[in-house]
Amino acid sequence: MNQGKKIAIIGCGAGGGTAAQFVRKTDRKAEITIFEKGEYPQYSKCGLPYVISGTIADFNNLIEFSEDWFKKANIDLHLETTVEKIDAKKKIIIAKKGNNVVEKSYDTLIIATGAKPFIPPIENVDVDGVFVVRTIDDVKNISSFIKKDGNATIVGAGLIGLEMTDNLRKKGMKITVVEALPMILANNLDEDMVKIVGERIPDDVKILTNHRVEKVESTNGKISKIVIKSQEKNEEITIDSDLLIIAAGTKPDIDLAKSIGCKIGETGGVVVNKRCETSVQNVYAIGDCTEFVEYITAKPALIGLGSIVVRQGISSGINAAGGDYELHKGILNTSTSEFFGVEIAAVGPTTKGIEDIFSVVTGHFNGSSLPDYYPDGKPISVKILVDKYTGLIISAQAVGENAAQRINMFACAILGQLDVETLRKLETAYAPPIAPTLDVVTLVCDIVSKKLSRNR
Repeated sequence: MNQGKKIAIIGCGAGGGTAAQFVRKTDRKAEITIFEKGEYPQYSKCGLPYVISGTIADFNNLIEFSEDWFKKANIDLHLETTVEKIDAKKKIIIAKKGNNVVEKSYDTLIIATGAKPFIPPIENVDVDGVFVVRTIDDVKNISSFIKKDGNATIVGAGLIGLEMTDNLRKKGMKITVVEALPMILANNLDEDMVKIVGERIPDDVKILTNHRVEKVESTNGKISKIVIKSQEKNEEITIDSDLLIIAAGTKPDIDLAKSIGCKIGETGGVVVNKRCETSVQNVYAIGDCTEFVEYITAKPALIGLGSIVVRQGISSGINAAGGDYELHKGILNTSTSEFFGVEIAAVGPTTKGIEDIFSVVTGHFNGSSLPDYYPDGKPISVKILVDKYTGLIISAQAVGENAAQRINMFACAILGQLDVETLRKLETAYAPPIAPTLDVVTLVCDIVSKKLSRNR
């Protein structure tokens, strides 16, 4: 194993920060330099909505590894420093902090530049009171516009959009969510599972699917109204709004990677392999700027989940330092969230994402977290998609109590290539105050197993 390598990392988010830590664990003598354009070291972006409501008491609580931590680990962290150019032939990074130019040579480079918010074509969007949710500063600025009984508009009904809706509602704001697609959570759940979530959304939250925000109206440079257009009826409505949050997705930040010849994939991300290597020798890329493949479909997919980013950070850090670590052949996209008191989780593609690849049999079961006779059991609904010919589990979705833990079980099953016949016989833990005799995970497999037997 090589020792004492010069390793440069661009970006100190979950990916870059994790990569630095695993470089250090792998090579105690490595010279590690991180360039981060923001003013904060590694912190949890996923925790940002919860500072809004006060569930997380302070922005500083989001910081996972402080400047002092990096210093003690002998990692040279440059905050508020923007990389302007990479000379791949000479292996030199040219960065700027204020008026000062910083040059740094490297043997191996890890690009962790993340993603930029996607801003839909909304007229007059550059006024006070319009925000995205990517950084601590974004959420600090959002907080300054929050007022009890005020009106907030959210563009996008994905995980971030609904998390922000829930947390703004806890601060007493009236929320309108505008989603261009025909339903909420379209990237996570099928329509029948979305319906269960919809039943839990409070009446005072207005959801407008198949709608787009067309225009922001302002008074003295500050947002005052929103013009929304129905895509079905082609009609416009205007609503009062003290705050507009755009949570319509992101685009990979690939400018630096592209400038040195890294291959860019069809999704717009930097193409990487199981070792997080790019097409350029001695250059790795990780996180939201990258494209890998889905485990089930083998289709290219952008990275967008923090759990996957951290795994990439581990892989790139170990490999950049001379070690050996490979990810699985593809990503499962195991996700979860919670809003309005309901937990959702999913693994693998939705029905729409696989209908042109597999012939599937589905099963849906509504159960309880506890035996029927025990008080205070909470509902849990599970849906699975299974290959009609092999019986292998392709994907799963859950809404309700401990949804994430059920989905983690299905993630294990998918990775281990378990079929429904095997999983339906799984021995799950049982005690009346904790869990039912037969868990919903096995019961939904029973349903599909019976369907498969009838088709044979």
